Amino acid sequence: MPEEKFMRRALELAAQGESWTNPNPLVGAVLVKNNKIVGEGFHEKFGENHAEVKAIANAGEDAKGSTLFVNLEPCSHHGKTPPCTDAIIKAGIKKVVYASSDPSQGKPADILSDAGIKITGDVLKDEADSLNRRFLYFIKNNLPYITIKFASSLDGKLASKTFDSKWITNGEARIYARSLRAEHQAILVGSNTVVQDNPHLGVRSKDMKDPLRIVLDTELKSSIDSQVYRDSNVIVFTGNKAPGPKMQKFRGKNINVHVFNTEKINIEQVLQYLAEQKIISVLVEGGGEVIGSFADSGFINEVYAFYAPILVGGKESPAIFGEGVKDIKDAMRIRNPKTKKFGDNFLIYGLV
Repeated sequence: MPEEKFMRRALELAAQGESWTNPNPLVGAVLVKNNKIVGEGFHEKFGENHAEVKAIANAGEDAKGSTLFVNLEPCSHHGKTPPCTDAIIKAGIKKVVYASSDPSQGKPADILSDAGIKITGDVLKDEADSLNRRFLYFIKNNLPYITIKFASSLDGKLASKTFDSKWITNGEARIYARSLRAEHQAILVGSNTVVQDNPHLGVRSKDMKDPLRIVLDTELKSSIDSQVYRDSNVIVFTGNKAPGPKMQKFRGKNINVHVFNTEKINIEQVLQYLAEQKIISVLVEGGGEVIGSFADSGFINEVYAFYAPILVGGKESPAIFGEGVKDIKDAMRIRNPKTKKFGDNFLIYGLV
C-alpha cells in the first residue's frame, strides 16, 4: 500500500535521530504530492526543529496541497519549539497520516481536523510504537524504561571467582553491546563494577551522544579518579552512611551526589528521581548485585543477555544475585525472544 511505503520511509528517517533527541521521541516526516516525495525531515537533536517543520522547509512551495506522513502524531504544544500543528496548517497541507498516537499531547489531531485537514492514524502503528517504546513507556508510566544487559558464561557466571570478567564475550559481541548505550539516555552500574573494572561507559564515537552515567554506591567507596567520573555527566546515588568529606570532594568536581535517607538504595526511589530529571531510558550494565536488585524490584522492560561457550564454575564466581523467585512460574520471562550470533557467541534479547 502507498501509505505504508511512505510511512516506512518516515520510520527510517526517525531512526537517524537515535541518541540525540532524548528526552524527545524519534520522529521522521515525509511530504508526498502526486505520489512523489517532495520533502523529508527528521528530529535530529533535542531543542532543534521537529521533523514536520524540517520536511516543510525541505519541500518549499510543494508543501501546499501535499500529504504529510509522520510516525508520531504532530505536537500541539509550545516547548523548545513552536507547535508543529501550527506549521502544518500554515503550510497548506491537505492531509496528515500518522502511525503512533502521542499520549503526551492533548488532541492535536482534532486541531488539524478543525482546520480542514484530513487525518488518518495507526498506519504501521506496531512498528512505530516499537521504535518509540521507551518514550511511550515513560509518558504513560512516568518512570524510565529499563533495559538490562549482561555477559555470561553458559553456567550463568558474570566473572571468575577472582572477579575477572575481561573478556567473557568476544570483540564482535562487545562492539554490539556498546552500541546499545547510544540507544539509551543513561547507563547505570554499581560501585563494584566501578572499583573492579574502572569502566569508561561511553559510546566512544563522535557520531553518537554519550549517555548520562549513573552509579549506585551505597557507601561511596568508588574512587573519584575512576574513568566514570571524568566529567560532570554523572549522577551518584548513595546512602546516609556515605562519608561526608568524600561526598564534598565529588560535589567539588560538580558531580551530582544524591543521598537517600536510608542505608540501602531503593530502586524505585532511584527511578522516581530519574523520572523527575526527565530521564526516559536507562541501560543497566551490572554487575550481579545491581541486576539482581532490578530483577527483584520488577522494574525491567527489556533484556539483552550475551553468552559465550565457556564454563566458569565456582561457588564464589559472581552470578545475578538478589532474592530471586520462590517458584519457577514466577520467573521473569522474555516474550517472543530473538537471537543474534557473533562468531561463537550468541545473544538472546526481547521484551519482558
